[in-house]
Amino acid sequence: MSLVSQFPAATSAIALMHFSQRLAFETDCSDVYRSRQEGQVDYVLVDVRGEAAYAAGHVPGAINIPHRLMSTERMAEFPRDTLFVVYCAGPHCNGVHRAAVRLASLGYAVKEMIGGVTGWLDEGLNLVSGDAQPSAASQSVSCAC
Repeated sequence: MSLVSQFPAATSAIALMHFSQRLAFETDCSDVYRSRQEGQVDYVLVDVRGEAAYAAGHVPGAINIPHRLMSTERMAEFPRDTLFVVYCAGPHCNGVHRAAVRLASLGYAVKEMIGGVTGWLDEGLNLVSGDAQPSAASQSVSCAC
């Protein structure tokens, strides 16, 4: 028996439920990129890192709202039916989860862009800097989550 099959796979019904639920919570960099290219933007893309990290390089079209600043007052400009797609530095950072918890606790729908900045760059996509010029992410700037 291989290490793969040592634990039996879930039934197809359970697998369908599991993977469908994951898609309710996550999207990926490629889907965000494609939706933006096609003009199908029915969500607000939010970089939840600190201002310096955002200025050094962020996903085109993203706004910056560090998770610590997500309050009822700050988020009041957005209608309650707004879908937020949040990202942080990458899979090594839990700032994106903190942001998702805050947004959900405020009553907003939220999805994580899995991979964050790291995933975006891994896909070969460019970031823009504070002056909206294409850039590579600066490895010396902390995400400040």
